This record gives sequence, structure tokens and C-alpha cells, in this order.
Amino acid sequence: MSVRLKLTLSYAGVIVVTGVLLLAVVWVFLLRYVPDGVWLEWPQQAGRPGAPFVPNRSDLERAFAPRAATMMGFLIVFGLVGGWILAGRMLAPLTKITEATRTAADGSLSHRIDLDGPGDEFRELADAFDTMLEKLESQVAEQQRFAANASHELRTPLAITQTLLDVAGKDPNRDVDELVDRLRLINSRAIDLTEALLVLSRADQRSFVRERVDLSLVAEEAVETLLPLAEQRDVRIESSGEQATVSGSPALLLQVATNLIHNAIVHNLPEGGSVSVTITANEKSVVLTVANTGEELSRGLVATLTEPFQRGTQRIHADHAGVGLGLAIVKSITRAHDGNLAVLARPGGGLRVSVELPRMP
Repeated sequence: MSVRLKLTLSYAGVIVVTGVLLLAVVWVFLLRYVPDGVWLEWPQQAGRPGAPFVPNRSDLERAFAPRAATMMGFLIVFGLVGGWILAGRMLAPLTKITEATRTAADGSLSHRIDLDGPGDEFRELADAFDTMLEKLESQVAEQQRFAANASHELRTPLAITQTLLDVAGKDPNRDVDELVDRLRLINSRAIDLTEALLVLSRADQRSFVRERVDLSLVAEEAVETLLPLAEQRDVRIESSGEQATVSGSPALLLQVATNLIHNAIVHNLPEGGSVSVTITANEKSVVLTVANTGEELSRGLVATLTEPFQRGTQRIHADHAGVGLGLAIVKSITRAHDGNLAVLARPGGGLRVSVELPRMP
């Protein structure tokens, strides 16, 4: 049976039971006190011609039963018709939600219910569904952009490789060592891009085991790993902080710190740049902050840096330039660890990136 029919039968059943209870009350508290014989007030007149008619219990029952049956029939019909109408009015918002669900199932995520009326359970359900549709639409659009960018990024090294091979095939005097070096470089960048995509997918799916991780030790390990790169680029790294434990994946959190410090070193001043890495903690959260010197960035550009395949002010193809997924991976890993990522432009140039994670007691 449909929900509307169930509600109709429920309403009719409640009305019928109420009517039966009322009739029972009449019987229990009224009719049973009426004697089944003549009234005692006129015993001398009982059975005489012209004596006044005094109804007894049997007379009242015979007069009451047909009218009670008629009223019960009316209550049944009224309960069914009224219950059907009331159930339809109550379930009307659910019909709109069902139509919106079918529309979304057909692939149209731009549809919204926008249910009017009081803030009851149906209104809360419709608002929650609209919020879910909005998030789904945003995520699907983001995934489509990501898939298009990833396809382009993966196609580029393959196309370059094909071009080099075609040229080498037509030019037998081409330097083989140079060709091998260029192919090795292009292949290395393709491998880096593939590994970055795998890390990003792993973080989005939250397919990792949570452990107790000291974020200060993770940041220290990342600094030590990237110190030769900083010395090569004449960038000074300053690190400070306190012990702070979070719950998460040590490998993914190390990836966060490494990506942030790597970006801070690569996107810095040509000479005399600096990077500061700090760990601050309070009772509820731990914040990893990486700030660097560099070019002044506009607010609009900073807002797009966490999108996949964004590389600062322009596409950089120098050594250690990365594949444009650094901050996107940081954002995804931070979200998977129930944290927040903040990217702000510094007034004098450069960026300040903060990763806030819940602290373990």
C-alpha cells in the first residue's frame, strides 16, 4: 500500500475507535444505570390504560442502536475521505522531493526544490536535499575540470615523446644521447604526474589508516629533505614549533608538509629568499604555517592556487617545478583529515599557507 493509503486508513481507524469509545462511555456510564423494567416512581400506574410511557433499558437500546450504527457508518466514510484529503496535503512536499530526486537521477543537478512553508520535517529534508545537490553539482563540475586538465597534462608528455621519436626516425644523424636525456626527463615528469594523481585519489577516498602523528616531527623531516634544494636556490629556511599530535596518515601528512615547503622554495625570490615553517597548537587544533617571500600575488590568483594544475603566476617548466597538483593535494589531504586550508597573499610578496588539523588529546 502507498503511504497515502496507510495514512488514510490510520486516520479512519482513529476516528472509528474514538466513536466506539464514545459509545462505550454512553453504555457504561448511562444505559447500564437504567433499570430494565418500569420506573419505580409510578408503580401504581404500571400497565394501566392512559398511564404515561416510561422507557426502560431495552427501549433505549432499541432506539439507540440504529442511530449509533448510522453514526459509525458516517464516521467511517468521513474518516476515509477526510484522511485521504489530509494525507494528500501532508504528503504534497514529499511528492516535490521525489520529483527532484528523479530529476537529479537523470543527471540534472542544477534543479532545486526550494520548498516553501513552515520549518517542519519536510522543509528540513528539502533544504538538506538542496544542499546535497549543490555540493554534488560543485564536485561534479570540479571533477570534470580535473579530468579535462589531467587528460591535457598527460597528453602533453606523450605528444612530445611522439614528436621526438618521429623527428629522430627521420633524422638518422640526430644525437642519441640528447634524445635519451629528453625522453628520460619527459618520462620522469609523466611518472610524477601519475603518482600525484594517485595520491590525490587516495586522499579523496580517505583510504588510509589513522595513527598518532607528531606534526612537528613531520615538518622537521620535510625541512631536512628539502634543505639541499633550498641551498641550491639560495633560500633560507627557518623552522620553529612545539610538539603537537594529530590523528591521520603519516605518509599523507608528510606529503602535505613536503608540498608546502617545496612550493615555498620553488616560488620564491631569485636570490636571498626565505621560508618560515611554524607549528602552533591550542587545546583543539594544530596549525602548520608555511610562509615565503616572493612576487606579489593578486587576490584572484591566490583563490585559484588550490585548483589542480595551477602554478603561480605562470606555467613553470624548470627543474623541480612540479606538476601543478601541490596545493590541490594539500587541500584534498587536509579535507580528508577534517582540517581547514587557508592560503593568503603576504603584503610584501609571497604566500602564507596554513593547515589547521584537529588535535589529539
